[in-house]
Amino acid sequence: MKVISYNLRKHRAATELAELITAHEPDILCLQECDVAALPDEIAGLKFAHATQGNRLGLALYYRMNTFELKKMRAFGLKKSLHDRVLKPAHERVLGALLRDIDNGRELIVASFHAAPLTALNSLRRNQIRAALTELESMAPGVPVLMVGDYNYPVFKENLGQTIRDHGYRLTLSDDRTYTRYRVFKGHYDFATSDGFTIDSIQTLPQRSSDHRPILITAAVS
Repeated sequence: MKVISYNLRKHRAATELAELITAHEPDILCLQECDVAALPDEIAGLKFAHATQGNRLGLALYYRMNTFELKKMRAFGLKKSLHDRVLKPAHERVLGALLRDIDNGRELIVASFHAAPLTALNSLRRNQIRAALTELESMAPGVPVLMVGDYNYPVFKENLGQTIRDHGYRLTLSDDRTYTRYRVFKGHYDFATSDGFTIDSIQTLPQRSSDHRPILITAAVS
């Protein structure tokens, strides 16, 4: 299956989604920093599954109905940074979907994730990632999990990778940097953590109106 993850930069890149889906034909679309009220019920053949409700800038997920059956959706709040407490941009930072593959009947979990911003400590983001994966596991224990999104973690990924491995997951980066707008902050921000999946590739797509480049994940249940 193919999954696209895209941080829309306060919904500015929303007008690009139909063209992006048509060009790359993903089965699932995971969004961050979107205006939930402005999202359509369908984009280029992908159906709206659910979005966070308590965020100023939300998470959303779309899926291909002739490939998957949507079984369950859940949004989770995670430990808050000072930025979250003062500006309140995001109460819920992970949105998970339990899906059933129509062809083979296997279930899987795919999630859109947005970690605390760079004003927070890496230790807080690691805490959020561990907690997010634990919450997703609770949706359907033993089911493969793929969590994609904006991890806001451009440096010291060795510590993050070890934390994720200790939790039983694999960290996979894309083939190029996903944030390049400001030289001091450029790096890999958007990537995937997974368990029970084989990640064939993660391609960084061209940058347009967002400060993040979308990523295209090609994966299969192991």
